[in-house]
Amino acid sequence: MNLTVTDEVRDALASGQPVVALESTIISHGMPYPQNVEMARTVEGIVREAGAVPATIAVLRGRPTIGLSADDLELLASDDSVIKVSIRDLPYVVSQGLHGATTVASTMRLAALAGIGVFVTGGLGGVHRGAETTYDVSADLTELSTTSVAVVCAGVKSILDIGLTLEKLETLGVPVVGYGTDDFPSFFSRWSGFAAPMRLDSPADVAALMRAKWDLGLAGGVVVANPIPEESEIPAEEIGVIIDRALADMDALGIRGKDATPYLLGRIVEITEGGSLTANIALVEHNARLGAAIATAYARP
Repeated sequence: MNLTVTDEVRDALASGQPVVALESTIISHGMPYPQNVEMARTVEGIVREAGAVPATIAVLRGRPTIGLSADDLELLASDDSVIKVSIRDLPYVVSQGLHGATTVASTMRLAALAGIGVFVTGGLGGVHRGAETTYDVSADLTELSTTSVAVVCAGVKSILDIGLTLEKLETLGVPVVGYGTDDFPSFFSRWSGFAAPMRLDSPADVAALMRAKWDLGLAGGVVVANPIPEESEIPAEEIGVIIDRALADMDALGIRGKDATPYLLGRIVEITEGGSLTANIALVEHNARLGAAIATAYARP
């Protein structure tokens, strides 16, 4: 696949500097305007301040693009024609010359094609509640089983079935690391009721695990679950009631598939009167700092 890569990202990769991939669906479908574009600029700035090069990824006019300009970020944040693009959607959006915002799965794939080994996002997709009848399981999980990129996240999105998601990741052979915690975080909350399968406490240790996995010939990603800062979290018991309400509203509207997550996140913002948006921004910024530190450690010989 032909990629459009900015000079800054290309030069950084060629010289062995740390590079951090960033998704674009969180901009176009994860937050309202203008908070979405402000968040994107801030996160890129955090990565730079930490000594790494940010590479926000999207499809623009049918071209997979690694590294975006200020105008590109504005387009993704404000243009309603931007399509949410997972793996299955990439061929369509590319062949038709459309704009697409990449999910965790498609960002992973494009990051790997560009040679980027660390990717920062908000929360991971997974097994949706009720999947035993809907079969609604995010492509993020299958992509993690095949694409060798470390994904720094605040755990699994709280709207999902976290237990089943962790079981699926185990089946797929994906290491799931709690960063500085024995508890698996759940996006808005530091606690989910499930233990983290393994724990590491430094960027160097995460980088060592990445090297060990891929040196063993074990293809696929690594999940680094980084709890939201304590001062920014919404307690699990509080957000649980809100999520149940949002899920009921979604069911009443008959919303399914790729539209489910954007609807639920937006509805939760409404119910919390912006509180969940504040938490979402805080956790993404927190993940960006850790992702830059891990990329720096991984770039060291």
